[in-house]
Amino acid sequence: MPQPVDLTREHAWRLLTEYTKGESLLKHALGVEAAVGGYARAFGEDEEGWSIVALLHDFDYERWPSAEDHPFRGSEILREHGYPEWVMRAILSHADYSGVARDSLLEKTLFACDEMAGFVTAASLVRPTKSVLDLEPASVVKRMKDKAFARAVKREDLRKGAELLGLSLEEHIANVIRFMRERAEALGLRGTL
Repeated sequence: MPQPVDLTREHAWRLLTEYTKGESLLKHALGVEAAVGGYARAFGEDEEGWSIVALLHDFDYERWPSAEDHPFRGSEILREHGYPEWVMRAILSHADYSGVARDSLLEKTLFACDEMAGFVTAASLVRPTKSVLDLEPASVVKRMKDKAFARAVKREDLRKGAELLGLSLEEHIANVIRFMRERAEALGLRGTL
């Protein structure tokens, strides 16, 4: 039986950076952390716990990107490190193909923020300023209509995430932008502003 892990951001960051070396995937983890952590504050939930889940949701993806392995390998590793079951369950639930339903508010929030944080990042980087600080929700909605822009992102998942949180798409986009603005420097999204 593994010893319970010290559930801290520092431990989660060490684990993330042990398995993930690519800058874009590390920035993605930080973006999802900013969004999920912001929602945790807004909902009066455990910001550190939720942030840890967000940081670690894709930590195994660089090594094991296939649907057969991700996020299953990561969950096994977290279990070996003594992470609580609710962490693995939330991470498993973010993959539609895992068979784990999104029941808790954390699970719904992780799904809602995963693709949206990536899309907001992409929308920020194509701005003349390359910044999230002057990005508006209407610009993100407009980018969603452009099928060629960030084509790998399923627009239906962006909409479904907002619905899971009981928010309009515009409200969810505005929240994610706001939460990511708080960490613009760390996310590399301060741009020229």
